[in-house]
Amino acid sequence: MKDCRKIRLYQEEEVMAKFELIMPKMGESIIEATILSWTKKIGDPIEQEETVLEIATDKVDSEVPSPVDGKLLEQRFKEGDVVAVGTVIAVIETETEEDNPGNGNGHPTFEEAKKELVSAGSGVPFLPVDQPVAETVSLSGSASDRFYSPLVLNIARTEGITMGELETIPGSGRDGRVTKKDILAYVSERSAAPVVTPVAATTAISAAQPVVAKAPAITFSHSGEYDIIEMDRMRKLIAQNMVNSKHVSAHVTSFVEADVTNITVWRNKVKNAFEARYNEKLTYTPIFIMAVARALREHPMVNISVDGDKILVKKDINIGVAVALPTDNLIVPVIRHADRLNLAGLSAAVNDLANRARINKLKPDELEGGTYTISNVGTFGNVMGTPIIMQPQVAILATGAIRKIPAVVETPTGDMIAIRQKMFLSHSYDHRVVDGALGGRFVKKVADILESWDINTPI
Repeated sequence: MKDCRKIRLYQEEEVMAKFELIMPKMGESIIEATILSWTKKIGDPIEQEETVLEIATDKVDSEVPSPVDGKLLEQRFKEGDVVAVGTVIAVIETETEEDNPGNGNGHPTFEEAKKELVSAGSGVPFLPVDQPVAETVSLSGSASDRFYSPLVLNIARTEGITMGELETIPGSGRDGRVTKKDILAYVSERSAAPVVTPVAATTAISAAQPVVAKAPAITFSHSGEYDIIEMDRMRKLIAQNMVNSKHVSAHVTSFVEADVTNITVWRNKVKNAFEARYNEKLTYTPIFIMAVARALREHPMVNISVDGDKILVKKDINIGVAVALPTDNLIVPVIRHADRLNLAGLSAAVNDLANRARINKLKPDELEGGTYTISNVGTFGNVMGTPIIMQPQVAILATGAIRKIPAVVETPTGDMIAIRQKMFLSHSYDHRVVDGALGGRFVKKVADILESWDINTPI
């Protein structure tokens, strides 16, 4: 984070220099962020690594620290502004020339600073003062020179907004750019009448994405006393993502009951020794992840995503784990290459990501790249659920509560009734590309792996 937040610039005055603070790149798919608040005012002294402002993306909130000691000279954007990655957001006046190495005047030259940043591997473009930043990408088919960010284009595709319609939306961003806030406001105010626009009659956002007819808006009347609670930013994003997933994927859910008595007995037997050896609590979640990773290796057509009419089969198995936050919002950090980790490694990864998620310390990259997701609804005492798929994945598993129930057990001398530890596995999948046979076989395989757990498995 530190290396991708700074650009060191040439000397402006004889004894003073400027550092430009840029909007950091917060992940591969993040192209802009919203300024939540400035923790420093113009003229305030700043110490190195001290937070200057707080920002938010679609994935996570974060703090932006200063890479240098100095004084805040400029704030180039206001709170609430949506700013593209790589844009200069603040200017910091540094100490005197004696405190800064570099050229003959005590400051690095432009080329020296550029080399320093490139060698640090930040991947952030190095820009001189006032040099314009290419904030967004141009869309082929636009009749104007207007720019649209990938995020705005994605919302337009989802909402069935054509290019001609998009170009009529007023923009509040720099140079009239349409921000996410602008397009979402436009969507909410759009005509209530359903409209289906012929593809041939206008320039579509993408040939691979069909134009979606808008359902009529519904006006509700409310009676009695009630309180009004404004959704916070994360809740709005969750709501949007869940509705979008239902619009995109044809959800089907299969249920399988698994006997996890051996796992329960084994965990109770080894959990204290496990914690003593690895300094990690042994929960059921890493065991579920291990089973899912094995099942995905045997059923690669569940570890896929859809791009138009193409199926992308993912070679990596990156499993997202849904984590409930203290605010009751939900966040899904990702364990990369989960199939390569043993139980101790999975336990460490799960505990670390869950703990940092609850205190808002996750990195944006830790929320990206998932190929399959697990949601442990049993944590809340739920027996089963019908989870919603995390796009662009095609499946998600909900693990229910483990309960003691009477069950028929087959023995060499005949069947008998015994108390067993059982749970339901709820597998939601995208019926566009995962048929019932594959979806059912996959979740049954997960159950088989759990049921075949060796009670003498070493830690």
